[in-house]
Amino acid sequence: MLRPPRNQADPRAVPWWTVQWLILMVPVAGAAVAAYCILTDRPLWLGVVVAVFAAGCLALALVAPRAAYRVERWEVTDQAVYTRKGWMTHTWQVAPMSRIQRVDTARGPVQRLFGLADVTVTTASSAGAVKIEALDHELAAELAERLTAITQATPGDAT
Repeated sequence: MLRPPRNQADPRAVPWWTVQWLILMVPVAGAAVAAYCILTDRPLWLGVVVAVFAAGCLALALVAPRAAYRVERWEVTDQAVYTRKGWMTHTWQVAPMSRIQRVDTARGPVQRLFGLADVTVTTASSAGAVKIEALDHELAAELAERLTAITQATPGDAT
């Protein structure tokens, strides 16, 4: 059995993920409330349902990032890149160094506000890339350099 990877996302990931969830959930909750106000004759039972739904959307936006921070892990060794994600279903990804074809970093506009970046490791696997999210942007750059150096020194053709 694999041991959990050692590293967590940067603690600034929690507010960044919260902003992402709020950007998604506030319009959803707002649309439900607006639809109730505009499109119905406002029966009380439906108002309660809409209020519970809107509160649930906002609660999810506040709870989900904290839960993700607790479960998401990553680690890089000389042999492979490991990630574990997921609340209900834990998804493990392992990318052997000999299979790595490309290493990318990305920083969206909101990520830049929080000083964060993602590292994406593309492999020769049909399972897709391994993504390490919400790292300090300097750590992400160092990690990309380290992975590039390790993969260049690793025998194999990444196919």
